[in-house]
Amino acid sequence: MQTGVSVADGAITGTLKYLSSGSPVETWGEGNFLCLKFTNIDEDATSVKVGLSPSVSSGLVELINDPDKNGIFKVTDKDAQKFVVIQSNGTTYKRQEFSLSGLTCQTE
Repeated sequence: MQTGVSVADGAITGTLKYLSSGSPVETWGEGNFLCLKFTNIDEDATSVKVGLSPSVSSGLVELINDPDKNGIFKVTDKDAQKFVVIQSNGTTYKRQEFSLSGLTCQTE
């Protein structure tokens, strides 16, 4: 699905393979998918929303009660989309954006 994916210094890099079958394709159609495991969540966070902006359909999704803290996201335009993480404790929030322009998206 992907190789060499890393998140550092406001950017996500690596290679996303093109998928034409499998569970993500059944839901979102063929394309390139980014899989991430979320760690380092603020201890006092009551909400953590993650996703691509702009998004094809899902927008930002709540992660705080997800038991495995894993996510899969369809990348449709690595140069226009950003990966967004918003953590909130009800009083304050922290927004992080990560560039996807360093990703290599394989084609069929």
